[in-house]
Amino acid sequence: DVTEIEEEEAQAKQEEQIMKEQELSNLLHEKRYLKALGLAISLDRPHTVLTVVKAILKEPEGRRHLEENIVRLRKDQKEAVLAFLVTWNTNSRNCHEAQAVMETLLKHEAPDSLLQFSGIKSAVEALLPYT
Repeated sequence: DVTEIEEEEAQAKQEEQIMKEQELSNLLHEKRYLKALGLAISLDRPHTVLTVVKAILKEPEGRRHLEENIVRLRKDQKEAVLAFLVTWNTNSRNCHEAQAVMETLLKHEAPDSLLQFSGIKSAVEALLPYT
C-alpha cells in the first residue's frame, strides 16, 4: 500500500507551495521585482505576474524598471509572460500592463529571436484583435 507515501508527498508539495507563496509575498514587500517575477512565473501564476507588473509600473520610473526586469528574464520566462499577456490584453483593466510588457519584448527582442518563441503565432493572432 503506497497511500501513506503519496499522502506524505502531497503534504510536502503543499508545504513547498506555501513556502514559495510566502517568499513571493516577501519579495514583493521588499520590492525585489526580478526575483518575484521569476518565482511567480515558475509557480505558473499569471495573476501574480500581473500584480508584480502593476507594482513595478506604480514605481517612479516604472516603465524603465519594467524594461530592466523583463529584459533580464530567461527565454522560457519571456515565453510564459507572452502567454500571460495575451490573456491580460483581452481585459480593458489589464490591457495597459499587457501593452507595456509587449512593447518591452518587441523593443528588446530581435524578430528572429521572437520567432523562436513557442506559441508566438497563436499569441500574435490573439493579440491583434485587441491591440
